[in-house]
Amino acid sequence: MKTLRSIMLGLALLAFCGVAKANTNPDGKLTKNYAINTYVDAMTRGRLNGLNDVLDKSVAFNMVRGKQVLSFDKQQMLDYLKTSKNTEQICVTNTSVVESNNQVAIVKVDMQYDGFTRSNYLTIANTGSGWKITSVYSVFS
Repeated sequence: MKTLRSIMLGLALLAFCGVAKANTNPDGKLTKNYAINTYVDAMTRGRLNGLNDVLDKSVAFNMVRGKQVLSFDKQQMLDYLKTSKNTEQICVTNTSVVESNNQVAIVKVDMQYDGFTRSNYLTIANTGSGWKITSVYSVFS
């Protein structure tokens, strides 16, 4: 009888933990801050771990250079970043949230080099499977 009671208590505890865990993010880490920090680490330090996870499958990368706009898709950007993996940029990086709500956020990431600044405007959306970067616009000044 004592063993049966212990088994029933264990099963009830297991069921409770499973129900409590059901409401959390499936990946457990795809938050706004995680997406921003992963992007900054990839761009400034060449650390690509987790970058693929925080980029939406339809993410668009655009660079405005003078009168020309260069556009890249997710795979092209990942391939490029692999060529500079673990390369630390010599710049000062600042991030600021331009706009944010429960569904979307726009974040400005400034990378200040000697002589110019690269400003990246990230659009991050709550995709239902976590926060993912959906577009990046880079401008140079």
